[in-house]
Amino acid sequence: MADIVRRIEYYYTVVPNRAGAGAKVFNALKAGGANLIALNGFPTSARRAQLAFVPSDRDAFLAAARKAGIKLKGPKVAFLIQGEDRVGAVAAVLSKLGQARINVTAMQAIATGAGRYGAILWIKSRNVGKAAQALGVS
Repeated sequence: MADIVRRIEYYYTVVPNRAGAGAKVFNALKAGGANLIALNGFPTSARRAQLAFVPSDRDAFLAAARKAGIKLKGPKVAFLIQGEDRVGAVAAVLSKLGQARINVTAMQAIATGAGRYGAILWIKSRNVGKAAQALGVS
């Protein structure tokens, strides 16, 4: 079975890099009924952290964020990859991009259980079209 690769929209915000800051954001989104396909959080400095959100319903997510006063950047484009978990699954994806001479900004992948895996791949905006072509995404 072939991997399913699709373009996704994501948004991000910057929060203080301290205990409870992320929980405050996620609780506000939960209260607003926002469901996420994926998220990623990482420190950008000793004092700040970035939270990236991939909403399942963009309009509901944006409404919840607006209601909570969360300042978002985006939408930006990334790629969601889902498929059968196997040795070399991520290597195959990265090889396609390498052959197309596309640098990957970031990638997270995880085995999701039941023999499946998922990954999110971030590419610079200027290379999204070329990456889509290399990955076979319309």
